[in-house]
Parts: sequence; structure tokens; C-alpha cells
Amino acid sequence: MTTLALPTRREEAWRYSDLDAVATIWPTPAPARIDVAEGERAHHHLMQDAADGAATVHDYVIDIADGARCDFHLLNIGGKLGRVTFAVTLGKGSHFELSGAIIGGGDQVLEIITSVTHAQPDATSGQTIRSILGGHATGSYLGSINVARDAQRTDAFQSVKAMLLDRTATANAKPELEIYADDVKCAHGATVGELDRQALYYMASRGMDPTTAKTLLLKAFVAGVFDDLTDEALKGRFETAALAKLEALV
Repeated sequence: MTTLALPTRREEAWRYSDLDAVATIWPTPAPARIDVAEGERAHHHLMQDAADGAATVHDYVIDIADGARCDFHLLNIGGKLGRVTFAVTLGKGSHFELSGAIIGGGDQVLEIITSVTHAQPDATSGQTIRSILGGHATGSYLGSINVARDAQRTDAFQSVKAMLLDRTATANAKPELEIYADDVKCAHGATVGELDRQALYYMASRGMDPTTAKTLLLKAFVAGVFDDLTDEALKGRFETAALAKLEALV
């Protein structure tokens, strides 16, 4: 049996990772496979909340058949290293939606890596990622949209926004488009910022303490990621875990 070589920073997908933490769990488990049959609609989710100091990698390979849809909600908050990857292939007229949040502090390294391939015409996809990072944490989103030559009328977007609570935290965002068809609509955007000082001042002038004000603004920043969860119990668990992590950071 041939042992897989450890990744290096020369590989783009591992450029910002914690390779020492990766080495403690290498080789990682085989990817989880999700197949969505023609015309079906699937909902999947992951709350990555590994214990402090732990390293974890979750890899997904997702095939979405013609006319099918897959929605995936992700909350990435746990462990010294928390890495989640998606390799998605879309059939004709299908749709993939990823809604994810990264919330990290201390020296955590939290990553979302995606490769979404539009292999057939008339498919759509959306990726919405929100990150909040404090301490010396590193949060990374590396995402590619790949449009094949025959995948006309593709409609795809990536929206990546990060909030830094400390100047020592790091946010990496690399949305990428690789397009070989000529009748497509693809867009991507990435921003990194800090809490609005005017908003904090306004809330303080109304008698709100700084911690509560920061927590409310941060909760609003990530809340939209889980708005379309139809399972209210699941939505509640995601929001409760996100809020607890935010309160620990501020």
C-alpha cells in the first residue's frame, strides 16, 4: 500500500493551512459522497465543533444530477484545525447552494475549500461565506467555479465577507472563476473589515454596554447564513452554537 504524501504549501489548496496539525491525523478519511438523483432536492449540514486542540478534516464529493438541487449549511467553529472541502459537479439545470460561517479565535485555523464544476448547461450555484476572527485565528475560503465549454447559461456567484475583531487575526479569501463557455453569468466578491465604530458609538449612546453591542452586530453579520434553514430545531442549534462562540470571542 502506498502512503499518501503529506500536502505542502506549494499546493494552492493547502497554502494557509496548519500542516503540523494535519500531520497528526494524516492520512485523512476518504471523502463522504453525496449523490442527488435527477429531479430530487437534498438538504445537508455540518456543525464542525471539534474539541480544543483537535484537528479535523471533512471532505465531500457531491454529484447533482439533471434538474436536482442540493443545499448545504456549514458552521465551522471547532478545533485547532477545522477544514471542510467540497468537490461539486452539477448536471443540466441543477443547483448547488452553500451557506457557511467561520467563527474562530485563539490560534485556530478554520478553512472552507470549494471546487464547483458546472459540467452541463443551465445549472446555477451560490456560495455565501461569512467569517468572524479574533485573537491569532486564521480563517480561509478558497473557492473555484469551473464552467465547462458546453455549460452555456450557467449562473453562479460567490459572496465572501470577513470580520476581524483583532489586527492579529487573518482572513484569506480567494474566489476564482475558470470559464470556458461564452453565455454565462458569474460573479464573485470578497471583503475584509472591522466592526463599524459609528454603530458601536450609537449603541453605546443608547446605554448598551460594549460587549452586548459587539455581539449584536456580529450576530447580525452571520445570521443570514442560516435564515433559509427550514428545520427550526436545527436552525436553533446552529444559531445557539454560533452565538456561544461569538460571546467567547468578545
